[in-house]
Amino acid sequence: MHKPFRVVLPVLAITGLLLAGCATTPAPLAGDFPDFQPNQATERSLGAVVRWGGHVIETRPGRERTCIELLARPLDRDLRPAEGDHHFGRFLACREGFVDPAMLSEGRAITVIGRLTDFTDGTIGEFVYRYPTLDADTLYIWPETAETVFIHDPWWPYYDPWWPHRSRAGARTRVSGSVIIIR
Repeated sequence: MHKPFRVVLPVLAITGLLLAGCATTPAPLAGDFPDFQPNQATERSLGAVVRWGGHVIETRPGRERTCIELLARPLDRDLRPAEGDHHFGRFLACREGFVDPAMLSEGRAITVIGRLTDFTDGTIGEFVYRYPTLDADTLYIWPETAETVFIHDPWWPYYDPWWPHRSRAGARTRVSGSVIIIR
C-alpha cells in the first residue's frame, strides 16, 4: 500500500463515522416511550405518555382547546411520520388554547408527545370511530417534504464539455423550516 493511502483511508473512515453521528433525533422528541400504536390502545393504556406521529386530517379549534385529527403512521429513524400506505388508525392530539388551522394544513407531518387521557367517539362518514385522545405536550411540525426537480442532460455521462463547471447532482431540492410547539 502506498504511503498516502495509509493516512487518507483512516481519515476518511473517521470522518464518515463522525458525519454518521450527526444524524440525531430532534431534542424535543428524545426519550423512551411505550411501544404501542393508536390502533392498539385500550382502557389499560390510559395515562401512558406516548410518542406518536402522523399526517393531519383535520384541525378543530374549539372554545377551550384545539384538537388535531391525525392518521397515525410509523415513525422513521428521525421520528418523522413515514409516507406510504401503512398506518395505525387515527388519533386526536388536543392542546389547551388556540392552534391556528392554517399552520396545520391537511397532510402536514407531525410527531406528538402526550398523555393518553381518553377515547372520544366521532364519525368518519357514517362510521362511528373511537379516537384515542392525547393531551399533547409537544407538537413537532415537520417541514414539508423537499420538492425534487430532476434535470435531464442528454450528453451525460458520455460527453459534457461543461463538466467541471456545473454540478452533477441531477436533482435540486427546496425545504422549508420546522415549527415546534412545546407546552
